Amino acid sequence: MARKLVVCIQNITEDQKRSIESAALDRGWTAEFYDVKEEAAAAAKNAEVVFADSPRYAMDNPGLKWICSPSAGVNHFTSREYFLESGVMLTNSSGAYGVSIAEHVIMAAISMLRCQPEYQADVASHVWKRGYTIGCLKDARVTLLGTGDIGRETAKRLRGFEPARILGVNTRGQEESGVFDQVVGVDRLMDVLPETDILVMSLPATASTYHIMDSDKLALLPDGAVIINVGRGNCIDQEALVEELKAGRLRAALDVFEKEPIPADSELWDCPNLMITPHVAGDMFLPYTVQKIVDQFLEDFKRYNEGKSLLRRVDLDRGY
Repeated sequence: MARKLVVCIQNITEDQKRSIESAALDRGWTAEFYDVKEEAAAAAKNAEVVFADSPRYAMDNPGLKWICSPSAGVNHFTSREYFLESGVMLTNSSGAYGVSIAEHVIMAAISMLRCQPEYQADVASHVWKRGYTIGCLKDARVTLLGTGDIGRETAKRLRGFEPARILGVNTRGQEESGVFDQVVGVDRLMDVLPETDILVMSLPATASTYHIMDSDKLALLPDGAVIINVGRGNCIDQEALVEELKAGRLRAALDVFEKEPIPADSELWDCPNLMITPHVAGDMFLPYTVQKIVDQFLEDFKRYNEGKSLLRRVDLDRGY
């Protein structure tokens, strides 16, 4: 009996399906493709490998060996006890979203620095108003909290705007890519925040990143600093940030939130100095992103069949 692969991926093309099917057939597998998650979950009951984004595929499936998530963040897997105890290998698609999210960061930074939310509000009210204080990426002190794929791609694009410096912060305090002016350890975060005009956050949701930007650290940022969060919402103490935004001391562009969707009665909707996007910085809109996700899966699928370690296997204890 052929080994079974189940695929349920948003925006996948027919050519990409054929690439996956060909790779499966060449190795004696069958590949089944689904658009509806419920149908895929039912089909996954006797699958060995699943390429889809939900821990539900690990339920009631003793034959499942590996789930490849098309997402980069996998806290929806690691927070579920039944998945952690399943023994199923989990890989993610880290490395596929950096280009899209980096462009979002540049858009958000320029929009906030050049007061686009204020101008949009004025236009909606048919008001012609000038005199807002405009900021600039040139000579700005940029700190990237997170130096993975997103941080690296963002740093590369920031370089052309000639900021004063591009500083990376990570757990190791090591520079490996050459795209940052300097990288320091997270233990130095409180030292660098007072010298940060733009803080870009691209952290995963883990125990160590929960509210890493709390009220004390937010207070260290200089007046007028801009925070851009494209990682996970719970990395910022949202209530503390709102107080800073209301006071007019800080500005923020948030793509992720502690609770999503944002509740209709949340004060975030009317919070000043805040630009909101509904968790769309990455997603799977760009054809480049989808192709990268498929290519990465095929690379690990080849290694899986050769008995080699998977390149993007998630450490369930660390959460990424």
